[in-house]
Amino acid sequence: MNTTTFFVGVGIFFYVITCLAIFDIAKKDFGKLAYKFMWGVIALIPFIGCIIYFVFGYRKGKRIEKYSNL
Repeated sequence: MNTTTFFVGVGIFFYVITCLAIFDIAKKDFGKLAYKFMWGVIALIPFIGCIIYFVFGYRKGKRIEKYSNL
């Protein structure tokens, strides 16, 4: 495996987990919109932001239950 393949693979990996973090943030209620915005900005920090979110922010919000009364 050459260097280019390695860095492209690492880039794709971080892109995927950043997308997962953003989708998870969008689905959760953090109590205030400012907290949701803060976690969204943190998750967009290249390479380290999504890891910070999954380590510290993943358990902070509550899942929004849509259509629970139907």
